Amino acid sequence: MRYFRLMDDVNVPGGWILGTPTDERTGQPLSGVFLAGHPLRVSGPVRVPFLQPGRALDFSLADTAPVVHKKVASVLAELAPADVQLIPANVETQPEPYCLLNVLRIVKCIDDAACEEVNYWTPEDGVPEKTGRYFSVYGLRIAPTQVGGARIFRPWGWEIALIVSESIKEAMQGLGVTGARFEEV
Repeated sequence: MRYFRLMDDVNVPGGWILGTPTDERTGQPLSGVFLAGHPLRVSGPVRVPFLQPGRALDFSLADTAPVVHKKVASVLAELAPADVQLIPANVETQPEPYCLLNVLRIVKCIDDAACEEVNYWTPEDGVPEKTGRYFSVYGLRIAPTQVGGARIFRPWGWEIALIVSESIKEAMQGLGVTGARFEEV
């Protein structure tokens, strides 16, 4: 099985840039909560503002939250129902339905030896809660044998990365999803 890092394609001509999603009822920004790998409770509708208006995309990152068009959400719900939570979102001025993608699986699978370079937080860095976790990962590679049945997940210690199986990549490409870029890991 092959896996791919899913990223937003910042080179789409005229593509929008989204800001931090906000719980409309409480006004709380939903920053960073999409990296934890557990279900979220949102008290009201979620609003996603523009940092820069532009061409609507089917996949984008808004802060750390993946924002997907409803057609992408449907495919993810079908192919990886246990791996995702889809939260309806209102993208500023867009009549089309969008969702925030909350990835529920964190998998310990980074292959340190196969990566170009990995660096860890150390006690000398003065951030004890991060000691032993990844400080940086270049040329990310994973050990597919460690993934188990996950089809969309974040790698433990480097949760900023979003990884999808080849079947999800192919389904998204088959839909002609705009804004997504894939890099084999």
